[in-house]
Amino acid sequence: MNSFENFLVAAVAAFILPFIAGPMISGFARAFGLYTVVLERQCKVYMLFGKVLAVIDEPGLHLLWVKLGWQAPLVNFMGKCYTLDMRLDQEYLRSQPVNSEEGAPMGIGIWYEMFISDPVGYLFKNADPRGSLAANVSNSTVRCLSNLRLANMLENRHWMSLSVRKEVSPLSREWGYQLGSVYIRKVHFRDTNMIRQIEEKVVNRLRQVTSAIRQDGTNQVSIITSTAEKQAAIEFAKAAALRPRIVGAALQEISRDPDVAQALFDVLEAQKLVEGQADITFIPPGADVLRQLLAAEKAAPKTPPPGSPKPAK
Repeated sequence: MNSFENFLVAAVAAFILPFIAGPMISGFARAFGLYTVVLERQCKVYMLFGKVLAVIDEPGLHLLWVKLGWQAPLVNFMGKCYTLDMRLDQEYLRSQPVNSEEGAPMGIGIWYEMFISDPVGYLFKNADPRGSLAANVSNSTVRCLSNLRLANMLENRHWMSLSVRKEVSPLSREWGYQLGSVYIRKVHFRDTNMIRQIEEKVVNRLRQVTSAIRQDGTNQVSIITSTAEKQAAIEFAKAAALRPRIVGAALQEISRDPDVAQALFDVLEAQKLVEGQADITFIPPGADVLRQLLAAEKAAPKTPPPGSPKPAK
């Protein structure tokens, strides 16, 4: 049992105690200022009795006894430690009121980046550096971009962004803020009636352009159709002019043989009779009486049968 008890004690000492004793020892060491850990893009400012003792912005493990000396244990009890986020931050200001040179009320949306460049200046030179920077960017936008021509305001956004950044940067450095990129993201009209008038003008212009395109297409189709009809009429006229010559040449060739010509004309006459759908009566030769009877029958008026109604006059 002694060996088993020794095994349990060793297991507790090796695996369980570090999870309990480790955080306790680490917390005790940090409380008395033995060391501190600084993360990436982080800064710690230590103050004691209203005086800045150290500014640590390098990531890693730092021994405060080396940097602060004998004042390290007193900082956490009698002083103060500020932890600042040094990462890049972004802000967007919507619809800053600006008037163009023509007097059009415009709104400008500006986006900018900033980060803390001077931790001490950020903490003590301005009570609200972020709000002051936003107000400074807004005022610079109105001051730099007012009374610009409307066409330049709608097209030259890069130049406007550089103008605002150049105006804001010197003041932002005094407050410990470093201004990064500045970009004009949106330029729009603020007057609702003006927006509606512009929309109506655009719609009317689109209708005019659409009708002009449609009319031009119709004109092009008409030109193509008339040209095609003209070419077809010319070709048909040529064909109509060639037909009599071809037929005349054929008849001239046929008329050289009287028998062939007579047979052709007989066939043509028979064909005309068939196409005319006329009643044909064949009378044998020498039947003059039959011919007279048929002629008399066709010449006699037709009388209606008895009992049939009389035609109306």
